[in-house]
Amino acid sequence: MEECIFCKIIKGQIPSTKIYEDDKTLAFLDIAPVNIGHALIIPKEHYANIYETPEDTMSDIIKVAKKISLAVKEAVKAEGVNITMNNNHAAGQVIFHSHIHVIPRFSNDGFELWHGKRAYEDDEMKSVAENITSKL
Repeated sequence: MEECIFCKIIKGQIPSTKIYEDDKTLAFLDIAPVNIGHALIIPKEHYANIYETPEDTMSDIIKVAKKISLAVKEAVKAEGVNITMNNNHAAGQVIFHSHIHVIPRFSNDGFELWHGKRAYEDDEMKSVAENITSKL
């Protein structure tokens, strides 16, 4: 992808603060972090999102995410870590190159997660589960 900012980072056309690299993945610090130490892990091959990313590539980036999360947690003395991946506009995806966020967390850091709600009525949960299962 010629216009993909992450592809340009991989090619060295745009600077980044790399924290890990191997033949298949690259990890670097996010330029607009939720907290100091917020890192992104990307595959070196371009895939827009989780739906397009092959399973073996997802396996590679999640393994790196685990390694990075341990290092980030220790390095910035985080109390916890969120590992997340946004897919499509509705889920907050901004850069359409598959990537995982490793976000160090601290008590009272002001970063809030979504709040669950009671959304199902009567037997709706069962029918939704059956519908999802039928698509697997």
